[in-house]
Amino acid sequence: GCIFHRVIKQFMIQCGDFVNSDGTGRISIYGDHFNDENFKLKHIGPGFLSMANSGPNTNGCQFFITCTKCDWLDDKHVVFGKVLDDESLLVVRKIENVPVDGANKPKLPITITQCGEL
Repeated sequence: GCIFHRVIKQFMIQCGDFVNSDGTGRISIYGDHFNDENFKLKHIGPGFLSMANSGPNTNGCQFFITCTKCDWLDDKHVVFGKVLDDESLLVVRKIENVPVDGANKPKLPITITQCGEL
């Protein structure tokens, strides 16, 4: 599975580091990283899936899910999806409220063990 390694209440929950599981790893099916696709979709509320990056055109395997509107991320992070229903958004809210340490690392393991594809 893949762990949520960073949780910031009223901002976002971050996951996808398949390399180091701590937010420092980056890999993609295109190699180390890949370019930004487009910035058509915006971070207009909770439940938007977006690529984590370290600057322009540095997308890898990490992504985050917004917990609120995050318009300051528009045109910097590529939005590629949305949590589809209230039941799923409730899962996001539960993750958002897990206790964290001073580095925003969850004190409890939060792991994606089964996921589907639409």
